[in-house]
Amino acid sequence: MRSRSNSGVRLDYYQRIVHRLILAHQEPVTGLFPASNVNSHAWIRDNVYCILAVWGLSMAYKKIADQDEDRAKCYELEQSCVKLMRGLLMAMMNQKDKVEKFKMTQSPYDSLHAKYSSKNGLPVVADNEWGHLQIDAVSLYLLILAQMTASGLQIVFSLDEVSFIQNLVFYIESAYSIPDYGIWERGDKTNHGEPELNASSIGMAKAALEAMNELDLFGARGGPASVIHVLADEAHKCQAVLQSMLPRESNSKELDSGLLCVIGFPAFAVDDAQLIHNTKDAILSRLQGKYGCKRFLRDGYRTPKEDPSRLYYERWELRMFENIECEWPLFYCYLILFHAFQNDKRSVQEYADRLEKIMVRSEDGILLVPESYAVPQDLVGFEYQKPGSQAREVVGRCPFLWGQSLFILGRLLQEGFLAVGELDPLNRRLGAQKKPDVVVQVVIIAEDNEIRDKLAEHDLHVQTIAEVAPIEVQPARVLSHLYTYLGRNRKLGLSGRKSRDVGILSTSKLYSLKDRIFAFTPQFVDLSRFYIASDNELMIDILKGEINFLKSAWDLLGRPLVTLVLKRIHLDQDKIPLAMIQTMRKLKSGYINGTRVMLGSLKDFLNTSAITDLSFLGSTEDGYPDRLHPDVQTYLDEHLLRSFSNRSTMNLRGGQLRPRHLRRRMSCKGAIKKTRSINVDSDNLGMEGPSPLTERRLSSVVPPPWLQANKQGHVSVFATTPEEGPTSPPQLGGELGLRENIYPVDPHHSRSAIDRRSEFVRQQEMPKILIQRHRAETNFADTEVEELIAMLRETESLEEQGDILQYLVDTQGLDFNTGMLEEGRVVTVRDLLKGLYEKACQQKLWGLVRHTAGMLGKRVEDLGKAVTDLLVRQKQVTVGMPPNNEHTITAPLPEGELRQLIHDAYGDDESTAMLTQELMVYLAMFIRTEPQLFHEMLRLRVGLIIQVMAKELSRTLICDGEAASEHLLNLSPFEMKNLLYHILSGKEFAVSSVARGNLSIVSCKSSRVSKKSQIGLGDPEGEDALIATIDDRQGQWLRRRRLDGALNRVPRDFYSRVWTVLEKCQGLAIEGRVLQQSLTQEMTPGELKFALEVETALNQIPQPEYRQLVVEALMVLTLVTEHNMVPCLGDVIYVEHLVHKANQLFLEDQRKVQGDATLCCAKLKDGKEQQQAASGMLLCGGAAYICQHLYDSAPSGSYGTMTYMSRAVALVLDCVPKHGEKECAIS
Repeated sequence: MRSRSNSGVRLDYYQRIVHRLILAHQEPVTGLFPASNVNSHAWIRDNVYCILAVWGLSMAYKKIADQDEDRAKCYELEQSCVKLMRGLLMAMMNQKDKVEKFKMTQSPYDSLHAKYSSKNGLPVVADNEWGHLQIDAVSLYLLILAQMTASGLQIVFSLDEVSFIQNLVFYIESAYSIPDYGIWERGDKTNHGEPELNASSIGMAKAALEAMNELDLFGARGGPASVIHVLADEAHKCQAVLQSMLPRESNSKELDSGLLCVIGFPAFAVDDAQLIHNTKDAILSRLQGKYGCKRFLRDGYRTPKEDPSRLYYERWELRMFENIECEWPLFYCYLILFHAFQNDKRSVQEYADRLEKIMVRSEDGILLVPESYAVPQDLVGFEYQKPGSQAREVVGRCPFLWGQSLFILGRLLQEGFLAVGELDPLNRRLGAQKKPDVVVQVVIIAEDNEIRDKLAEHDLHVQTIAEVAPIEVQPARVLSHLYTYLGRNRKLGLSGRKSRDVGILSTSKLYSLKDRIFAFTPQFVDLSRFYIASDNELMIDILKGEINFLKSAWDLLGRPLVTLVLKRIHLDQDKIPLAMIQTMRKLKSGYINGTRVMLGSLKDFLNTSAITDLSFLGSTEDGYPDRLHPDVQTYLDEHLLRSFSNRSTMNLRGGQLRPRHLRRRMSCKGAIKKTRSINVDSDNLGMEGPSPLTERRLSSVVPPPWLQANKQGHVSVFATTPEEGPTSPPQLGGELGLRENIYPVDPHHSRSAIDRRSEFVRQQEMPKILIQRHRAETNFADTEVEELIAMLRETESLEEQGDILQYLVDTQGLDFNTGMLEEGRVVTVRDLLKGLYEKACQQKLWGLVRHTAGMLGKRVEDLGKAVTDLLVRQKQVTVGMPPNNEHTITAPLPEGELRQLIHDAYGDDESTAMLTQELMVYLAMFIRTEPQLFHEMLRLRVGLIIQVMAKELSRTLICDGEAASEHLLNLSPFEMKNLLYHILSGKEFAVSSVARGNLSIVSCKSSRVSKKSQIGLGDPEGEDALIATIDDRQGQWLRRRRLDGALNRVPRDFYSRVWTVLEKCQGLAIEGRVLQQSLTQEMTPGELKFALEVETALNQIPQPEYRQLVVEALMVLTLVTEHNMVPCLGDVIYVEHLVHKANQLFLEDQRKVQGDATLCCAKLKDGKEQQQAASGMLLCGGAAYICQHLYDSAPSGSYGTMTYMSRAVALVLDCVPKHGEKECAIS
């Protein structure tokens, strides 16, 4: 103990300051702090920060309490904290109906208010008059409530308050997917009131969820009923999204000083030390000034250029705020605390000195923290010229209590009155330290003795469900149902948890309920969910992924425990599948994919696993906390009886058999195939044939058999054959809109549109007659439905049953009564389809499974979640085939709407609609486990990815488009996921064989191909097939460009570099869309909104390989601006013009050196050739009038695309000097 003389006196000095500056303003009735002497509104966030100094001081007194008066002071300060925290709690409890509503709607108008009256705690502005939805404020309240409770304060008094706080946990648990107005109450920085996902809110929510987990709100005096429960998976989702966003704050704010409270005190929400460091450095390098830090770039608040008469900004005026944003001393206070927690005394001293220089002394000598510093009106011009040179003046409140409170905490830490651990009793600050390796425990249980014995033959000894008693094994949906009872309260009108989702972190614990112990199987093995669950290989793959995820994400006491039940349904022809045996052997060995695992029985792991008590299931409200809630009791009793009983599948066969000759007469063969719409044969991906063709059967772009005869003449309207490639497909009906080629590459190319039109009309007339004939073949109108049903009964082949049912659905509808009876019930077509679906699942006929699933309207259970996973990591998703039917998803949608959207995008092609849902789920799996696959991609275009996959199969299996899309739809889910992975990862690969249900992918390691090389897509058609057989490297660059184009991959920093080009010219025109220079007035270079604008323009280009050349042309333009060759690039630049010019130069060179292109585009000698070029058909089938050989040139080298682009830029742009020496380095 130091003597009273100095430490006590010094504390008394701080107590006087705290009293005078902070406590003097506390309202005696509510305990809240008004914003200022003239404004009685109390903000949740500011109030919580204000009280932190009081809490810190109370703990400092507690340590030196050697005299009674010190103990009294300590108690008095503590009670002020309790008074404030309870004042806020009462204000929020008055809005309990909003909390209940918000769980369902997540609408900004149903959110808790951000501020209340400090006089009576009631609302002060209406729901729609303020950006109330600020998840970080409610989260900050919960976090500090948890820390104060852990430090020994009693803030919550009754069990009703406990259930209200439990509901506040539900209120913030989806923070990772709810756009809000954020810490500055602005949302989008133009201040038009559009909420956006904010990293600072997500980080604060993650911290609050972790701090609240298993916390007893009654402190040491509580029991099981006062404990708060958090599902660990929700906190982890917040963490994953936060890590994918940092150092970005939101779509419109590429950086924000508010992130300091997320990476340091009070949230400590980031576990990755490197990411903390990068975020802090980014803030210091771009936002720090002499007087503190700017809140974010182009923040107009309180600047001399702001128009105070209106709340919002015009988009063009944001540029005016650059370099004159206000600087806030508050952030120096955060930085002092940040470094104090890191124990970096030198930095603490440095920021303390800086802060002292800019603080204001009051009349009685107390140092005050002002709110912000602005550039005076008359010095704005000088500040623009030389940022940071002018003296600034104080604007806003002084003292600014939020900053003042943090300043006092910093001083108490610096002078040794507080240790950092006292401000963080829950030890959140240790989150970024390295953790020991996690060992994942795995238990495999057999459904019955028969399966147990089968496993024993392979030397794998497991128990059956009956043998593990008294531990009960249940599926995850039981746990999800039990969690809906959490936080229910009749008096307050609060229902429990709304989300039905329980993740792997929650099912990897054991649960105790009175004297019973439950183990839950993970959610992904729940068979009733979706057809991908019946693919054993995929389930094993997902299991490996989840085990790997547990290794990195598990941070609870005890080890994670994964329980799996091996059931009858998993058997393959009564044998255990080989893949399962191999995986179990691997698990037995102790390592799987680099994760340590232990295989054992449940009772071995009882002592080492995490166990959670489900005490909240007692009927506390009825006064029987020790008895189960009656609803829970009945649910469990019912469920235990039926949870593992098998359903019977419908039997299609049986009944009286009709004579066999019926079958031949009316085969419905091919009814399913006609619904397909994957386009492969067209030489340009994404260029679909005309879709609205008289009858939906022809939405298939593969030419029907009656067109094949005309193959030599190349007039197929459906498949864009190589010769016809370049012209966009004309729209049918009404206007014949042919896209004119904007730049005739050669005078012979441009022919009058009338000529083209008449030729097109000629092409149009031919198929009409044929269409009727074609329909007559498959028209069964004259056949009675009974006969079809008889055929259905006698046919063995499931495919044929599928075709008949497809026809029945088309003509009669799903609910048509077939006249059959099963156990006295009427059987509809839908019932027959269900039976067929289940059989197809068992027999692993995946093409049929996908199709029937689509017809039955099944949807992937986790579709909404998968799309959300992609969106919150700033990836937009498009579905449908470009260019006509692409729909972009930019915000999370409910499952039903999503399914409808996908359905509309593909018309009647059920199989592809199902495949789209499936691929979205796989993309979401990859973005969770391997986010690096998605670098430099902003939009995932699922339609194009499907086409690329089919094209890739057609290339490596050397088959036509129809066969390839058939192969694609018949891949098992595991193979599909594998193929998608190879396409995303950009490794060169070949598909060696597609046997029935067996696809093997061989990675090609070629010395020529660097590791990073993207998979390209060649097409063995026409001459290309010859070239492809001679040398596979021939099509490599074309394939690579096509793939990058389809995946929308761009070079690093591409969008911010395009911004610098746009700044120097009037605009960039791409495919008829002009990016205006005014975009740079509104958006900063690193802003996501800007990147999306550029991306949208690029997506107008239907052909992926052409899109990539446009990207390369833009890169050359960025080099011109970066080397400051010219001060200004002049007018609107037509980017495609550059590409066509480069193509022209390329062809000239090819003629000189007699290169490959002399076989096609470079040999325009005799009249026949000229006519060919004029009709817009390149011999080599290159897209958009660009020679195929240019697409296939490497970027670098003297004949590389970049060389030609640079020459084109020099020729086309007037501003580039034509004479004189210029240094030219092309990297």
